[in-house]
Amino acid sequence: MLRVTLQLGLTSFGGPLAHIGYFERAYVRQRHWLSAEQYAALVGLCQMLPGPTSSQVGFLVGLQRAGWPGAIAAWLGFTLPSAVLLYACARLSAHVEGPLTSGAVHGLKLVAVAVVAQAVWNMAQRLCTDLPTWLLAIAAAVALLVSGGGVGAQPAVLAVASLAGAAFCRPVKPGATSQAQPVGRRSAWAALTVFALVFVALGVMSRTSPHGYPALALVFYRSGALVFGGGHVVLPLLRDALVPPGWLTDDSFLTGYGLAQAMPGPLFTVAAYLGALAARPAALGALIALACIFLPGLLLAVAGRSLWDWLARQQRLRSAITGINAAVVGVLAAALYNPVWTSAVHDGADVAVAAASLAALQAWRAPPLLVVFLCVGYGVARSLL
Repeated sequence: MLRVTLQLGLTSFGGPLAHIGYFERAYVRQRHWLSAEQYAALVGLCQMLPGPTSSQVGFLVGLQRAGWPGAIAAWLGFTLPSAVLLYACARLSAHVEGPLTSGAVHGLKLVAVAVVAQAVWNMAQRLCTDLPTWLLAIAAAVALLVSGGGVGAQPAVLAVASLAGAAFCRPVKPGATSQAQPVGRRSAWAALTVFALVFVALGVMSRTSPHGYPALALVFYRSGALVFGGGHVVLPLLRDALVPPGWLTDDSFLTGYGLAQAMPGPLFTVAAYLGALAARPAALGALIALACIFLPGLLLAVAGRSLWDWLARQQRLRSAITGINAAVVGVLAAALYNPVWTSAVHDGADVAVAAASLAALQAWRAPPLLVVFLCVGYGVARSLL
């Protein structure tokens, strides 16, 4: 399991939707570890849950294939390559300064503009399919832009969207699974209990030290617990929790997000970069951030795997998830304007480069790594000239 997932962690570029395709080829078509129907059911479950969808799918495949050791091996293999690379980038960034560095940072910010714009476009097509979902997406974006965001604004918007979705939206369609359950009900309730206890404990401990390790852990745990829609949606949650309180600057945050586009594996590993810059020693900060951003989603995946049959029958719950998914599009659209656009785009040349990068990603299906190199090259050339 570790060997297979390490190969995926080193080669899976393109974000969560692309990862799902890589997994299907590796697990279903090449190795026949699951049937197409079983794999589709796991994907459907993880798309209903908050957290990193591709990492949750890989974790559950490992659990199904080789038990708890297999689940841990699957997560480690897929996560470690990009996490180590981003941690190394964070360590190097503290020792590299000058016009070349500032130009590269500007280029990475433009990468973020193109990538987030592509995510908004693709998610809107997939998640906003009728008038109620479009209205929820627009209302969420307007509410966040008018209010200015903040740590509690996005959870509040998602909570309201869940109520509106339950009342007005069509339920998401669950997949069906006939495979044996690898998780018993006792383990499922234990996972939910740990999920809640860690949330409460970190909240209590962080009150005594607003910039201590428990507070840093709470930032990443809360983001991992509340993010719906994949890795790109964690951007506004983390930014609002890290930048205004002074953990990081906007420049550092968007640089890490841009660098994450050049890495294989899950986008959530940007936590290794952010944690290394936010805390000292850097290695401990990176480990805390990385563990806490993934833990809630994996705990919920374990619980959901056991409770899947019950979840699939709850029409109101699935309608609420439709509403949350639509609001997620608005959350990401608001983040596209502030801070991504406002921090990165300064003149017409920047607009042209961002638009060309978006066209390369969306229309020409260019690899994100190529777009990163081109934008960084533009930023460096502009800085030198």
